[in-house]
Amino acid sequence: MTWDHFIYFAISAVLLWAAGAFFAFKEKKEKQVYAFTIGGLLVFFAFILGLWIHLERPPLRTMGETRLWYSFFLPLAGIITYARWRYKWILTFSSLLALVFTCINLFKPEIHDKTLMPALQSPWFAPHVIVYMFCYALLGAATLVAAFMLVKGTKERVFALTDNLVYVGLSFMTIGMLFGALWAKEAWGHYWAWDPKETWAAATWFLYLTYIHFRLARPLRHKFAAWLLILSFCSLQMCWWGINYLPSAQGRSVHTYNAK
Repeated sequence: MTWDHFIYFAISAVLLWAAGAFFAFKEKKEKQVYAFTIGGLLVFFAFILGLWIHLERPPLRTMGETRLWYSFFLPLAGIITYARWRYKWILTFSSLLALVFTCINLFKPEIHDKTLMPALQSPWFAPHVIVYMFCYALLGAATLVAAFMLVKGTKERVFALTDNLVYVGLSFMTIGMLFGALWAKEAWGHYWAWDPKETWAAATWFLYLTYIHFRLARPLRHKFAAWLLILSFCSLQMCWWGINYLPSAQGRSVHTYNAK
């Protein structure tokens, strides 16, 4: 399966996710919500798996490939949130955001070949990136909720959702950082070297930790907490792809391979 087949899987998955989000607002339609959303996830993952087989490597090297995983994990985070807390609109938000990243891949296709530089051949590479993409999806969903509350007004019940998403997201971020440290030790001989991307990763981790402590200390200051969460997500975006465009990373960062 090649990148040329992506459009067929993408359209099918997005339509299924849209149907799942639609039925979430209907009474007693939980079965349809799960069926359509999970069906879309299976279709999308089938393409990821097929591309993996075709490339003979994990599709995680380029930005387009990581966007594939992000598009997949967003509805997954949405359906998990729906199943646990029954927030109907989270599926709409997560599906729309997945659509955005899917469209970016459709309109800005990248070259996907079988080459994989030696550093990326480590067994820690795939777990590190996949865990991070799931973490990014959870924290992206939390940010959407925070932005929604800033526009519509704060509600403590809804804000509890952002807290739960951040708790789980930060846990996976921590696991991803540990996987990354093990990967760095194997690939470059050290666990941490204050590479520009590593520095932004540490700053992002501390920002989300600050959010958690702020919520515990000042639970009624919702708006400030929402802005702090948005700031944290901006730092996360810088860590994910923005670092590739910083002068400090050009020719220095060992993580700029995925910009090519």
